Amino acid sequence: MEEQPQKLEFTDTEFDKIRGEAETLYKTFGAVHCPYFGEKINFNTDGLEHLKFKSWNRARSKNDQFMRLKLLRLAPETIRNSKTLQGVFEDKLFVRKKKNKRWEKTLTDVTYYEFVAVLGRKRVKVIVKQILGGEKFFWTLIPYWRTNDLHKRILHEGNPELD
Repeated sequence: MEEQPQKLEFTDTEFDKIRGEAETLYKTFGAVHCPYFGEKINFNTDGLEHLKFKSWNRARSKNDQFMRLKLLRLAPETIRNSKTLQGVFEDKLFVRKKKNKRWEKTLTDVTYYEFVAVLGRKRVKVIVKQILGGEKFFWTLIPYWRTNDLHKRILHEGNPELD
């Protein structure tokens, strides 16, 4: 039997405060140098939107958003200190792109790079996304993960696009 994640207790006011602070903080990040890639990783609007939405027009639960936004300050530090890649996931996805003043979905190669860090007493995983031919950018931050009965890590649902 799989253990359910601990339920967080917070008010709507606390949620709105954390969300507002995280959005303000995110705008200050810009680009962060990653030693593993030897290049800068951008913090664009896609990453912030993914912290709040699982997919286009489908919001994450408030608990999920709260934990990710509360730990957002650890994302640049994780990237800045990452000298080792913990995982790579490649996929083909339909990506929304503006073409001739219209939004179109195009099947495109996408690569996700996984960096894990323990900063202070917080354990996080940061995912960097790269769409074929584009720059690498921050995609998401996944807070503390659980282990199953066999003591194997359950890091995410298995789909970095949604996690």
